[in-house]
Amino acid sequence: MQTILIVDDEERMLDLVELFLIPHGYTCIKEKSGIKAIERIKKENIDLVLLDVMMPEMDGWDVCESIREFSKVPIIMLTARADKSDLAKGLLLGADDYISKPFDERELIARINAVLRRIVGFEKDNENITFKDFVLDKETYSLHYQNSSVQLTLKEFLIIKALISRPSKTFTREELLHAAWEYETDTDTRTVDSHIRNLREKLSKSDFPTDEFLKTVWGIGYKWS
Repeated sequence: MQTILIVDDEERMLDLVELFLIPHGYTCIKEKSGIKAIERIKKENIDLVLLDVMMPEMDGWDVCESIREFSKVPIIMLTARADKSDLAKGLLLGADDYISKPFDERELIARINAVLRRIVGFEKDNENITFKDFVLDKETYSLHYQNSSVQLTLKEFLIIKALISRPSKTFTREELLHAAWEYETDTDTRTVDSHIRNLREKLSKSDFPTDEFLKTVWGIGYKWS
């Protein structure tokens, strides 16, 4: 049975999300404090974190960043704010997905299942993907290029996995959205653009020659070459 840590300062939201999850066989741990949630993750086996953005003392962005310093546990942000800069910030800090409040049970379960299903798939298929001087490591969710390496979030990993597996193909935003999310969703395809921007920034900071291989195909999407 998989364990999900729900982090939200509102008791009502904690209880509601737990009510959604229990019938689907998930074990739930609830925390109202980001600081306590971090300590839980350090000490216990957590399969996925549902993390609210707007919390006192330590907000969801800071909690996400702190978790990523020591753990690759999947993180889905829960946010009442739909501002694209806020969403991009979460992705850049290491969140794997986000759900805008209010959400219904079907959307929540679909997103959780998709993330966890991907994790299981990676565990069964640990063979790295190589292309020229690039190595995409399925064990650590990292990308290596010559003497440089960078840690990826799950969504970044899935997007690069699609691109680097077929370097001659131009992927549409819809195709990359499906590769990273898998399930039917009303997620805006422009979310892919946010991930690509974050990827370019992250790779450039790690001395990857980003402009040489991660290319925009105007009017269509992106390709790896």
